[in-house]
Amino acid sequence: MYRIGIDVGGTFTDLVAVDDAGHVTVAKAASTPQDQSEGLIEGLRLLAADLGTDLPGLLAATERIVHGTTVATNALLERKGARVGLLTTEGHRDVIEMREGLKDDRYNLRMPPPVPLVPRALRLGVRERMAFDGAVRTALDRRSVAAALKTLQRAGVEAVAVCYLHAYRNPRHEADTGRAVARGLKGVYVSLSSEVLPQIKEFERVWTTVVNAYVGPALARYLASLAARLRAHGFTRDVLIMQSHGGVAPIRESARLAAGAVLSGPAGGIAAGRHVAQLTGRGDLVTFDMGGTSTDIALLQGGEPTLTGEKTVGFARVALPSLDIHTLGAGGGSIARVDAGGILHVGPESAGADPGPACYGRGGTAPTVTDANLVRGLLDPGNFLGGRIALDVGAARRAVETIAKALGTDPLTAAEGITQVVNTNMAEGIKLVSVRRGVDPRGFTLVAFGGAAGLHVTEVARLLEIRRVIVPSVAAVLSAWGMLATDLRYEMVRSHVSEVGRLTPARLRRLFTALEGDGRRRLGRFDGTVDVRHSLDMRYGEQIFEITVSLDGVDLARTDLLDEVAARFHGRHEELYAYSAPGQEVVIVNARVAVVGRLPVLPADEAPASSRTLAPPTRRRVWLAGGWTEVPVYRLEGLPAGQAIKGAAVFESATTTVLLREGEQATVTPRGWLDIEIT
Repeated sequence: MYRIGIDVGGTFTDLVAVDDAGHVTVAKAASTPQDQSEGLIEGLRLLAADLGTDLPGLLAATERIVHGTTVATNALLERKGARVGLLTTEGHRDVIEMREGLKDDRYNLRMPPPVPLVPRALRLGVRERMAFDGAVRTALDRRSVAAALKTLQRAGVEAVAVCYLHAYRNPRHEADTGRAVARGLKGVYVSLSSEVLPQIKEFERVWTTVVNAYVGPALARYLASLAARLRAHGFTRDVLIMQSHGGVAPIRESARLAAGAVLSGPAGGIAAGRHVAQLTGRGDLVTFDMGGTSTDIALLQGGEPTLTGEKTVGFARVALPSLDIHTLGAGGGSIARVDAGGILHVGPESAGADPGPACYGRGGTAPTVTDANLVRGLLDPGNFLGGRIALDVGAARRAVETIAKALGTDPLTAAEGITQVVNTNMAEGIKLVSVRRGVDPRGFTLVAFGGAAGLHVTEVARLLEIRRVIVPSVAAVLSAWGMLATDLRYEMVRSHVSEVGRLTPARLRRLFTALEGDGRRRLGRFDGTVDVRHSLDMRYGEQIFEITVSLDGVDLARTDLLDEVAARFHGRHEELYAYSAPGQEVVIVNARVAVVGRLPVLPADEAPASSRTLAPPTRRRVWLAGGWTEVPVYRLEGLPAGQAIKGAAVFESATTTVLLREGEQATVTPRGWLDIEIT
């Protein structure tokens, strides 16, 4: 039986099949942005062919499919989501436009305000009011609701977001309104704040509820279409969808909480990073995922990534628990340009999957990072995707020549300049998730994956003074592979603002018990092991922000529970900000419970490289450090365990290329991974 991970990227759709013995088979298909399921099905056919079967045969032998999709992400970033109506408590319909009273660039006097996802004419007030403690101040006016629904029906909305004041404390009015919407507007997607984000802070709650409504119809349609396509080919099990928090959920839950999948694709890479940490015993990692369109970066400490509730995706605030991932517009398809001042820029614009880089021969003419690497001889034009795509060196050179002319130099120097600029951009991105948060990246290991990372990772490491790099053998499809190492996960949250000194241990335990019950109900009938993790969002009394404090290892039954909670908060504050104030009052804002259904561990072939013998390398000229150098070229899948190779050298597989520079040494691990030491 196989487990299949699928990651849809901007340029390619990556697929990984792992059998019971841990043997890995990979495939790449061109992404199809208009309907991602088309590229996905084509990728499954390629995977089936590599395994010596057809698509129905492969699906019949598949026990689990885990899928990371960018449907929700693209709908949000490209502003191609649903036409949304917003129902709010009367007098509060402009929260989404007023925001927090701040601009992204506060000193830019000409900066226009962002255009809300819901125009003002579709933001309607409803007569009702809950008090801060959940008491009904003004009963829900049914006529007010009916009048609002008539307006939205005439406007032809596809989704309705409902966000009433203090609904996180008492959801009754929102639930009644949701039922009225379902009755009155047949087929319209309904998003209730009390279900999407039942926690304090009105701006975040409104935004997240609206985002859920905005991307929900598109994601629900896509998932329904995908499930139908797979059923037509014989797959009858549920598809698990990667979530922004690093877990997975079935299609029905993913469609209901669509905003939880806006980082579905990148989250797979972080799941892979966690699994790499477990396999290598190195807990302090920086994940470096460079694909065709973007580069995703995250920090793992002690083998665990950081969850945040303050994620901004494009222009939108999504306050659901999400992995703390920093995304850059830097990938193999990133377009190079020279501005009016003669300065070279690379990205964030990308050639994408269609037409793609100039060398793809699909009509693209803009110079990209991939074109620059091909001009420098770093890519084999006859071995791209195992030879399925022949790269056009002439087209790449003509594209790069436009940059060379603008800079007044030759194409090879321009190509090297393009890679230097994109490497610097990516190194700065890593500093954002490390140095700016008080973490020194020099003691971390850089884990490189994504189809384009291998040619850039060691230079990025040098810019950061990182001395160790790991390149897994499945680096080109590591996000898809990592999705198979995830678990079913439901993140539950409830606001309960209280000073620690005024809360009793029994009240806190009851709060956690209620959240755990909600999570277990969503998990449903699950036969495996269930883990429950508790945490609290806390702050000092005068602060306006909270930090999440894990209670892992804390006995909730202890009589001095709240003393331990306060101590945990002081310690975490010290870790993050290098100071704490034990004399100040500590405030609990939100209680959180993660209910995790453990899925079977990803099988691993422990020593696939142990029986290999080193095949003689071929040789190729590459442009390095301003001149041509002839280097050996090794097949990545043919390297024996323990083999040490000094740079300069190139390693190739059907799906990726890794460049080893002078002063670097790669040692092959028993799994066939490259463990690179940089001196």
